[in-house]
Amino acid sequence: MRIDAHQHFWRRDRGDYDWLTPALAPLWRDFLPPDLAPLLARHAIAGSVLVQAAPTEAETGFMLDLARRHGFIRGVVGWTDLSAPDAPERIATLADDPLLVGLRPMLQDLPDDDAILAPAVQPALAAMAAHGLALDALIRPRHLPRLLAVRDRHPQLKIVIDHAAKPDIAGGDLAGWARDLAAVAADGFTHCKLSGLATEAAPGWTTADLKPVTDSVLAAFGPDRVMWGSDWPVLNLNGSYDEWVAASDALLAGLDAAGVAAVHGGTAVRFYGLEAG
Repeated sequence: MRIDAHQHFWRRDRGDYDWLTPALAPLWRDFLPPDLAPLLARHAIAGSVLVQAAPTEAETGFMLDLARRHGFIRGVVGWTDLSAPDAPERIATLADDPLLVGLRPMLQDLPDDDAILAPAVQPALAAMAAHGLALDALIRPRHLPRLLAVRDRHPQLKIVIDHAAKPDIAGGDLAGWARDLAAVAADGFTHCKLSGLATEAAPGWTTADLKPVTDSVLAAFGPDRVMWGSDWPVLNLNGSYDEWVAASDALLAGLDAAGVAAVHGGTAVRFYGLEAG
C-alpha cells in the first residue's frame, strides 16, 4: 500500500495561514480533497497523512473534519500550543480521536531556535509520548542538534523529521547537514520524511540534483525509517506531483523491493499507526 506521508489542504477564508500570501502565486487558492484525489488515483496511492499548515487548534479541527469525510486521509498531524500550561490536558483530549496521529510545532518559523527545549514545552512532549502521538519536526539544518537533546529528555517520543530538515540543495552546502542528520539518525528510533526536496532545489532541478540528499537520508536512516511524501501543494512552487513521483521512483531504484515498499508506505503505516481507511 502506497501512502503519501505528507500533504496539506487549506481554505484561505479560514484566515490563519499567515505565511500564505499572493506572492506565492501557485499556492494562492484553496486546495482541498477533490484537488488531490485524482493525483493519488493516477499514481495508485492508497491514502495520505494530512499535515497542519496553520498554528491554530482551529486548523486541527478543520483537518479532522476533512479526514472524517474523505477516507483516503488516513491520519492527521495537527497543532496545539505545546507551551501552554494546559497543553498536557489538551493533548490528552486530542489523542482521543484515532485520526489524530501527531502534532507539529512550526519550529522553523519560531524566533528562538531552542523553543522545543524550553522548560514549558517538556510536559507537552511527555504527554505526546504517553499518548503515542508523533512529533513532526518542521526544522532547518540548524535545528538538528536540538533533536538530540529532545531525544535525551524523551526517549519514547516518536519523532519524524519533515523534509529531511530542508537541506540547502540549491546552494550545495550539504556537509554539515549530512553530519548532523546522521548524528540524529544514530539513535535508531527517529524517522525521516523523503519530501519537500524539490522546493529546496534550484529551479529546473533534476533527479541528479536530489540524489546526494536522498542517498544521505537512506544511508543514515535505512528504508525502514524513511517515508515518502509529496509536500503537495507546496510542491507546486518548484515542481509537480507527477515530476516528484517520477524523480523519487528513480532515486529509490537502488533499493530492493522490500525497501521500496517501506519507503512508499510501510514505514508511514507503522510509524503513525494509520487507520485502514
